[in-house]
Amino acid sequence: MSARPSNRGFASRPGDAESWVRTPEPSGAAPGAGDLFTARLTIDVTPALHARIKITAFQRGQTVADMLRDFLAREFPPTDGGQT
Repeated sequence: MSARPSNRGFASRPGDAESWVRTPEPSGAAPGAGDLFTARLTIDVTPALHARIKITAFQRGQTVADMLRDFLAREFPPTDGGQT
């Protein structure tokens, strides 16, 4: 009766940082369909830069998220001892 429900509301943070960053894939995901864990990254950009990013992604036939993931992976490659 005192147990808290497991579903979190919009924009609520879990009690510990590890469960906030590492959330397992949905059970319906195919094996090898991507990274096991993902995390959101929030950045501040000007409205003009935001528009340029969206236009560039559209011209390349990509989503903004995919384009930025590729950019970040290219700019910050994995190191020998680090995680990917």
